[in-house]
Amino acid sequence: MNTSPPPHHSPRPAHSTVLILAVTLLLAGCSGGSDSGADTGAAGKAGTGHLKVALITHGADGDAFWEMVRRGAQAAAAKDDIDLTYASDSDPAGQASLVRDAVRDRVDGIAVTLAKPEAMKSAVTEAKGAGIPVVGLNSGIDAWRSEGLLEYFGQDESVAGRALGDKLDELKAKHALCVIHEQGNVALEARCAGVKKAFAGDTDLLYVNGTDMKAVTAAVAARLRQDPSVDEVVMMGAQFALGAVKSVKEAGSRAAVATFDLNSSLVKAVRSGDVQFAVDQQPYLQGYLAVDSLWLYKSNGNFSGGGTAPVLTGPAFVTKENVASVAEFAADGTR
Repeated sequence: MNTSPPPHHSPRPAHSTVLILAVTLLLAGCSGGSDSGADTGAAGKAGTGHLKVALITHGADGDAFWEMVRRGAQAAAAKDDIDLTYASDSDPAGQASLVRDAVRDRVDGIAVTLAKPEAMKSAVTEAKGAGIPVVGLNSGIDAWRSEGLLEYFGQDESVAGRALGDKLDELKAKHALCVIHEQGNVALEARCAGVKKAFAGDTDLLYVNGTDMKAVTAAVAARLRQDPSVDEVVMMGAQFALGAVKSVKEAGSRAAVATFDLNSSLVKAVRSGDVQFAVDQQPYLQGYLAVDSLWLYKSNGNFSGGGTAPVLTGPAFVTKENVASVAEFAADGTR
């Protein structure tokens, strides 16, 4: 098309000028620019480009808790148009290897748990060296800053443990058995340490193999038979709490069961009174915030907590009195 008018061209009539202007505006409206209606109808998805994010945890396969973390991450990924991959390995060396795989895959961001911080340190350093932003979630609240992570989303496990200890005092408990299903996991160790610090009664520790539920149930039952003075069993996860309910019955014990973490079956147990209460750290929210934070950082340079403070997702107590408020969401697999 000739962009300059021919010589001696007479002025266009007014109606022609109006028509040209209208067509120009129409074309501009269809161009998909930032002010067009095309972006506003994108169901909340961002137009910052397709990102690849890896979520890498220490969770065991089939664990309902980690499925909630994953669902939250998937919801954020769908909103932000992120290509999300999820991988897990309960062995710290295996988890570190998964981080290195993500680095080689040239992902745009990594969200990782630090259940065994020292084992993850070199892999996280490699990711940072490759220019990949890394955020933490769920485990490692005392290690994420020293390992150079951008942000952290989770529960302060020491605070949660002390809160549970205070709760046991309110309930007039005298002797607690705190059961750890993964020895050396910093989050679980911190929980029991917090219970012991705050609880006025006696607190004993019991280490069990969390990969074998029958063995967990048997070990707790054996300890209860051995020491009938235990009047409170504190578990570290919903499925372990349900196992402890069986342990109490097998041992003929009168101990109550309390737990950290929540799922739909545990909600029913709280409602029925089989479990006294649960401490909810909102795993769905942890997964959601971790993935969404990487999109915000890549698209707008945002980071929560100023890079120095964690974003806390718990603790919150779920008791028989308030369990109805979370039951609907638990049934959906998001609480």
